[in-house]
Amino acid sequence: MAGHSQFKNIMHKKGKQDAIRSKLFSKLAREITVAAKLGLPDPAMNARLRAAVIAARVENMPKDNIERAIKKASGADAENYDEVRYEGYATGGVAVIVEALTDNRNRTAGEVRSYFTKVGGSLAETGAVSFMFDHVGLIEFPAKAASEEAMLEAAIEAGADDVQSNEETHQIITSLESLRDVAQALESKFGEPTKASLIWKPQTTISVDDEAGEKILRLIGLLEDNDDVQNVFANYEISDALVAKLGG
Repeated sequence: MAGHSQFKNIMHKKGKQDAIRSKLFSKLAREITVAAKLGLPDPAMNARLRAAVIAARVENMPKDNIERAIKKASGADAENYDEVRYEGYATGGVAVIVEALTDNRNRTAGEVRSYFTKVGGSLAETGAVSFMFDHVGLIEFPAKAASEEAMLEAAIEAGADDVQSNEETHQIITSLESLRDVAQALESKFGEPTKASLIWKPQTTISVDDEAGEKILRLIGLLEDNDDVQNVFANYEISDALVAKLGG
């Protein structure tokens, strides 16, 4: 019986992982389609599409899925998605920015509002918290791609604004306008990055206790689980102990 129970647990876990992966692929495909529809369907000529394709490759999304999502942009059956940004406050006064692609603004707004309310936060007007963030480009490479000195030198030469390196990654910050050019320059030297996207980077962060931290992470989890939500950004810091408790 123990073996049977273990098998059921394994199958349940696999099923859950497959569901998470399916949801992720759907979000990636949606972003690829929207990016291709807004610009040229060629990743080399469309910075947003290039970033979306890179994100899909990092998650091992099949090549056929990527190509199908690009072709869908020019098809007669292509869905129309609105880009929407929501802003609000989580527990402890932490600022949160939510980016979504939706075919029903009322549905998505209602769901996002309910998540904030559920964990003691509140949704605010657009612009209420975004002034606390810088809208910038982010390019990431694995640490093994280059030494800190080589990456810093190449990034500065390419026109980047800042480089932060640690044992795992090199993070290169650019302006919105220079993301494509910097990414292409660095890719020619170090290979394809693991990430190239536009982010909302907090100007300062707020340290919160573990109780507030758990509520904030619960809110982010609810938001990220929503089919329409593409990205979530927040200006919080939690303790290493809580990170360890929640499995990193």
